[in-house]
Amino acid sequence: MAQSRAGRIAASALRYVSFKPRLIQSLRHYTRDDFIADLASGITVAVIALPLAMAFGIASGVRPEQGIATAIVAGFLISALGGSRVQIGGPAGAFVALLYSIAEKYGVPNLLIATMMAGVLLFTLGALRMGTLIRYIPVAIITGFTSGIAVIIALSQVRDFLGLHVEKMPANFFSQLGVIAEHVHTANPVAITIGLLSLLAIVVWPVRTTEARGWRKLAAKLPATIAVLGFSALAVWALDLPVETIGTRFGQLPRGLPTPAFPAFEWATAQNLFAPTLAIAILCAIESLLCARVADNLIDERHDPNQELMAQGIANFVSPFFGGIAATGTIARTVTNVKSGARTPVSGIIHAVVLFLIVLLLAPLASFIPLAALAAILLWVAFNMGEWREFPKMQQFSLAYRATMLTTFVLTVALDVAVAVQAGLILACLFFIYRMSALTRIDRMPIPASLATRPDGRRVEAWRVYGSLFFGSVTKIEAFAEPGVEPPGVLILELHQVINIDNTGLEAMEHVLSHLRRHNARLILVAPNDQPLNMLRRGGFLDRLGRAHLFGTLEDALDALESEAGDEGDALEVAP
Repeated sequence: MAQSRAGRIAASALRYVSFKPRLIQSLRHYTRDDFIADLASGITVAVIALPLAMAFGIASGVRPEQGIATAIVAGFLISALGGSRVQIGGPAGAFVALLYSIAEKYGVPNLLIATMMAGVLLFTLGALRMGTLIRYIPVAIITGFTSGIAVIIALSQVRDFLGLHVEKMPANFFSQLGVIAEHVHTANPVAITIGLLSLLAIVVWPVRTTEARGWRKLAAKLPATIAVLGFSALAVWALDLPVETIGTRFGQLPRGLPTPAFPAFEWATAQNLFAPTLAIAILCAIESLLCARVADNLIDERHDPNQELMAQGIANFVSPFFGGIAATGTIARTVTNVKSGARTPVSGIIHAVVLFLIVLLLAPLASFIPLAALAAILLWVAFNMGEWREFPKMQQFSLAYRATMLTTFVLTVALDVAVAVQAGLILACLFFIYRMSALTRIDRMPIPASLATRPDGRRVEAWRVYGSLFFGSVTKIEAFAEPGVEPPGVLILELHQVINIDNTGLEAMEHVLSHLRRHNARLILVAPNDQPLNMLRRGGFLDRLGRAHLFGTLEDALDALESEAGDEGDALEVAP
């Protein structure tokens, strides 16, 4: 019986989960022209992804081949199972600071465990159709932590760019500053020269030209990062330059992918990974869906956010088996994919296959790549990643926007991304509550002088309520129940401009009704909208108020009071 019940629950859950990769839809009408376009774009993106994968792996505190494994395995799965037609997945700059701090504190094996746990959480979010919730994260938070991450990436590359003799950089921002200042005298002039020339080449390299001929036309099609790695590695090999390379720090890169294996697991440490897991999952969800929205704007199509989260979850669960780190959608590679002519997720699959073939054939040559050249690439990535134009424009925005963005930025740099995003969300919520409370107001409405005073001498007041009666604004309605203040004999509240009442607002209305009745006064409600009316009805407030005290318009309420006055003071029936 228990098994059959569990089976029914599982079957019901599976029916609820909609798993429809965009690849299946794309292959239904796939043509030869589509494949040619996807092949060209896939190869282009693979060439660009190779140096970034190595650089992000090193910057995240792991070996370069782990970054490449992430690009291959996670990139393949995200394209094959995702909800976007052109998104490219892999290691991303947004993760660098977070992953480095986790690896520093808990070790690389536990970093991989946290990534797998984050994958499970991401898949669950997608299966429960919670992908649209990511859209509720304010732009100020995204701008703040993106710019903060850019600063951290740039600072983390100073050691290799200057060739400092530092065995291991700390994870903390201020500690990094201290270490750099302490070891700046060990700077290597050769590494600085390579770094500056590499950075200059990336900036001025001809990315696109329609008039170039000969070698210039060929150079225009070659990504600047690949050119930088190739020429710098050739210079190190040919001139035997005294700089640190991938080979001197990490040894020769293995060809292909490692044999799948479960990361080393220690429960005593893994049970402390809840916060890192949550941080990886949140950051992955934000980055992937933000990237998918950018892609939507480029191809005029809407992605499936829930399918995308499920694909991200599977990719982040499987990738650590091959030593891979956290992966997400990457904006730069996705934009390149679109501009290179990609039509379907097949381009992302080809990008992963081409990466695998490059590693299989050319891995030994990577040993000569100087770390200063990789640092130059990441410095350029950090420069383009930061939303630097937003800072001079901050005066144009509200105080809430500025405070949220700056708080998120400072906390990202000084502490970590998880704390920054949490603090940013709390600030955004508080400012939203304040703003909604400020928008809620109660204005007095004029009524005929003949009705302003009842036959018993007590006054009649009419007030129009605007906005939302929720926990942040109930003090304004509670003013009608001020202790020690004689209330009007009849209080009319016009609610046509009230868009929402929550439980706290309902409780405040109950308090006002009770206060008025203790003073032998009455409450009349006018024209409540659907949500407030349903809330008042479901909470039993209308029954306690009495239907005779609910009117469709203010004129109807005043006519009833006038008629009552004409009947020599016979009062409207007050519900007990």
